[in-house]
Amino acid sequence: QVQLVESGGGLVQPGGSLTLSCAASGIRFRLYDMGWYRQAPGTERELVATITSGETTNYNDSVKGRFTISRDNAENTVYLQMNSLKPEDTAVYYCNARKIGDYWGNGTLVTVSS
Repeated sequence: QVQLVESGGGLVQPGGSLTLSCAASGIRFRLYDMGWYRQAPGTERELVATITSGETTNYNDSVKGRFTISRDNAENTVYLQMNSLKPEDTAVYYCNARKIGDYWGNGTLVTVSS
């Protein structure tokens, strides 16, 4: 059974930082491309960042220079370091694992507000 469990969300002030984690089980983690997506109320889910099995990264233009995605294949975990957070970063953040099909976590809420 595949499980992706996100953690690390919460309330942070503008300009602050958070690190999200996604622990994967039930898959051969090192073979999967991993990603973070987000969905704000009333909007569609959008890509935030991805990291391939070969550790090539890709970012949404809106987070370039502020967010960093990384993975630890020994711990079956993917991370999203988020700095200089803005109110428009407020969303539910979802972890994604992709090889042939897609697996999704249940999401973790990030709220950026003063």
